[in-house]
Amino acid sequence: MARAAPKQKTIYACAECGHSSPKWLGQCPSCHRWNTLHEEVVEAPRGPARGPSASGAARPVPLMEVVASEEERFKTGIGELDRVLGGGVVPGMLVLLGGDPGIGKSTLLLTALDRLAKQLRDRPVLYVSGEESARQVKLRADRLGVDASNLHLLAETDASRVLQVSAQLEPAILAVDSIQTQYLPDLSSAPGTVTQIREVAARLMGYAKTSETPVFLVGHVTKDGSIAGPRVLEHIVDTVLYFEGGGAHPYRVLRAHKNRFGSASEIGVFEMKSRGLAEVANPSALFLAERPQDAAGSAVTAALSGTRTLLVEVQALVAPTGFGTPRRTALGLDPSRVALLAAVLEKKVGLDILGCDLFVNVAGGMTLEDPAADLATVAALASSFRDRVIEARTLLLGEVGLAGEVRAVAQAEARLSEAARLGFRRAVIPTGNARHVDAPPGMEVLGVETVEEALERLL
Repeated sequence: MARAAPKQKTIYACAECGHSSPKWLGQCPSCHRWNTLHEEVVEAPRGPARGPSASGAARPVPLMEVVASEEERFKTGIGELDRVLGGGVVPGMLVLLGGDPGIGKSTLLLTALDRLAKQLRDRPVLYVSGEESARQVKLRADRLGVDASNLHLLAETDASRVLQVSAQLEPAILAVDSIQTQYLPDLSSAPGTVTQIREVAARLMGYAKTSETPVFLVGHVTKDGSIAGPRVLEHIVDTVLYFEGGGAHPYRVLRAHKNRFGSASEIGVFEMKSRGLAEVANPSALFLAERPQDAAGSAVTAALSGTRTLLVEVQALVAPTGFGTPRRTALGLDPSRVALLAAVLEKKVGLDILGCDLFVNVAGGMTLEDPAADLATVAALASSFRDRVIEARTLLLGEVGLAGEVRAVAQAEARLSEAARLGFRRAVIPTGNARHVDAPPGMEVLGVETVEEALERLL
C-alpha cells in the first residue's frame, strides 16, 4: 500500500517575534509590528510525537553535589573581542554577531578564527560561508593576512550538510556566516524564514552543547538595527554581540547586549584600516583626540562601560530659534533627558534656555546611558548659552535631579584615576563623592551640591 504524503498547511509567521497565525494580519498581535507576517508552508508530523527516552532523561540531583568550576577559555588573540566575550571563548558557547552590512563582521570573525587556529595547531577550525564563494573568502583572507594551515573553509547553505561535515571534522571552533542563509531540506519553507532560522539555530545549539564546540553565528540586521529573524534566536544563544558605527566613521564599537559568561555592558573599540580591523587600546584618548581648543559648549565626563572607564566629550550648541517651536536634537543621549536638564537650567539656575534650539552630541559616535554624564551635559549647555569656555583639563561627574541637586555616582575613584592618567588636573564631582574619594596625585577635586554651584565654579 502506498504511503500517504504528509499533509501541508499554510501559516503566517511574524519575522520579528515568531508568532504564528492561520491567516494574514497587518499587525502582529504579539509584538505589534506592522507588515511582519509572512506566509510559510508547514508539514504535519508523519507519526505520533515521541517523548524522551528513559535512558537519556536527566535526573534530579542535590544542588550541593553539583561541581562548579571556572570555565576554561580560549583567547582569540584579539584583546577587545576577548574583553566583550568576558575573557575569551568558552567551550560549547553559542555566539550571535550582528551588525549593518559591510561593518566588518566577517572581517573580525575571519581574523579571530585565524589566530585561534594558530593557537590550536593540532585541531581544525571550520568557517562556513553561505553568502560568498570560496574564491571570494580567499581574496579577503589574503588581504587580511590569514594563513593558518588548519583553518578550513566550507561554502555551503545546507545546514544538515554543515552538521554532517562538522561531525566528521570535529573542529575546535565552528563559525557560520550567516544564519539567514542556512536551511534544512526537510522543511518546505524558504531560507531566511522564521521556521528555518529557528530550527537551524536550535540544531546548531544542540551541536554546540553536546560536542562542547564553540559556535559563532553571523546575523543580518533589520532597518531598525535589530537582528533579523524571531526574537527567540536571541534567547537561544549564550552571547549576543552588536557591531555599531560604520558609514564614513572609521571606528567600530563592539557591544555585548547579552552574555551568559561575562558582563553584558562591555564594549570593544576597533578602527577600520586597509588590512582589516585594528584594536584601539586607549579609546579615551581616541575620543578626545580632536577636541577643539577654547571652544564654548564642550565638556568632558567619564562614563562606565562594563569594567572599562571611558572619557568622552559632550558637545552642546544653543542657538536662537527661527520657528515657533524650539528644536531639541540629541545624538548619543536620551532626548527626553536633555529636555529635562534644560528645564532644570531654566527653573533652578535662571537661564532663559527653553526658548532656544538645543543640539547635543556625544563626540566619537558613543551612546551614553550613564547618569554621571548629566553634569557635563548641563555644563555644556550653559557654556554654549553664555559663550564661555570650560577649562580644557576639567572633568565633570554627577547625576542631576529635578531639584537642581547634584547626586553621587558609582565608582568615582576609577573615573578620576582614568582622567588623571590622561592629564586632567581638576574634577568637579558631587559632594557625596568628594567626602570619600582620595584625589589622584596632581588633580584638584571640587565637591558641589547643586547645579548652580557647579556652574559658578566652572564659568
